[in-house]
Amino acid sequence: MKHLLPGFLLGAILLTGCSRHYVITLNNGSRISTTGKPRLENGAYVFKDTKGQPGTVFAGSVREVAPASMSKSETSQFMRSTSK
Repeated sequence: MKHLLPGFLLGAILLTGCSRHYVITLNNGSRISTTGKPRLENGAYVFKDTKGQPGTVFAGSVREVAPASMSKSETSQFMRSTSK
């Protein structure tokens, strides 16, 4: 019994690290961070946000759904400098 506990704890730790974070980018530039991959159901993306609260977004207002590590940044390399 003592030999099963460390194996069980190691397995539990490894499984908790499998949750991927995704970013939903909307057409207006807003970004929603999610835990787990959003699912497309009946014309809307269904997801849980980083606080664990369920949410939905109409698919027509979504520009991109991507893993957080691959999500595009909204900053542009052609932004003008306002300092003189």
